[in-house]
Amino acid sequence: MLSFLWLLFIGAVVLLFLSAAVAPFESLGWWAGWFGESKAPPVPGHVTPQLADIPESKEAHFLVYLSGIGAIDAAGIPQEEIDWGKMALKRLSNTTVVPDVYPYSVTNAGLTNERAFARMWGYLEKRRLKNPYDLLQFLINIRNMFQVAISADRRYGPIYNLGVANEIVEALQLRGYRIGSGKPVTIIGFSGGAQIAIGAATFLKPLLRQAPIRVISIGGVMSDDIGIKNLAKLYHLWGDDDPLHGLGEKLYAGRWKWFPQSIWNQALYNGVIEFVPMGKMHHNGSTNYFSWVAFTPDGHSHAIATIDTIGDLLVRDNLIDATDLQAARVATEAEAKAYADARVAEVAEARAEREAKKKKQKVA
Repeated sequence: MLSFLWLLFIGAVVLLFLSAAVAPFESLGWWAGWFGESKAPPVPGHVTPQLADIPESKEAHFLVYLSGIGAIDAAGIPQEEIDWGKMALKRLSNTTVVPDVYPYSVTNAGLTNERAFARMWGYLEKRRLKNPYDLLQFLINIRNMFQVAISADRRYGPIYNLGVANEIVEALQLRGYRIGSGKPVTIIGFSGGAQIAIGAATFLKPLLRQAPIRVISIGGVMSDDIGIKNLAKLYHLWGDDDPLHGLGEKLYAGRWKWFPQSIWNQALYNGVIEFVPMGKMHHNGSTNYFSWVAFTPDGHSHAIATIDTIGDLLVRDNLIDATDLQAARVATEAEAKAYADARVAEVAEARAEREAKKKKQKVA
């Protein structure tokens, strides 16, 4: 048994080093033209043939969501984020939501999409669907974590972030965004998605012809990326019980207080960066930012509290109308409560089943 565990440990270490070694290859291969589609920069007022049939969105604000490192593709994200996103669509007014970007690939290609290890990633996704806490799913996290590191890297980051920025622009256009319209874009980035959001901002603002770009980080792990200079605002939502969101200020020297002239500290000083406390929320588990079974002191689930905090920030920046936002909240309140009650009941039922199994095992 010990020898097997030791072999498993060695295998995990080898996999870790291999993942780190090959992490830049996708970005470099895309840049070299070995794979992925080469796209010309968008032109204001010009709509390509494949976008000609898409009507321009009537909404004045666009919101892009970038998932955390647990994502396997744009749609293959943890179920709690999917449920959270569905409610956000209903609860945030005057906004076109863009959920179609996979931030851990420069070509927006999911892990199961024509990759050498596509079958392996597909197998891990099936295991995760059966058990959200399956240990093997952390292989997905490790792979994506190294892509976040590439985004923050001064050498490879610009290539990676340009690729993601291109994909964000295309996703916006597919949702009715017109280049040169000046409509503001907000990117919500959870965990590692926040770093990629600020990295992509370096190229996103010029690609959108200087449209205002904001980033809302949910427990984000971020560096002092140069993309911060292109942001109108960076909000960082953080929980008291989230130890991971603080990794950025430990890992990246530009976020240390001893370097007041760094990009991060200058933005902090000038009010571009604002920290928004979320109370007793964790990064992962049943009490995270997207949880329907953990509640704030005022009785709202963590999921609704996070959505409403984002809504308040957007109102404050005059991106959505306060009256319309309140109407959307009233209209969805009963649905949100019913969903939270159902999830709480499911958790209680699962706990009761586990306890019943334990009793039977003891009797046997």
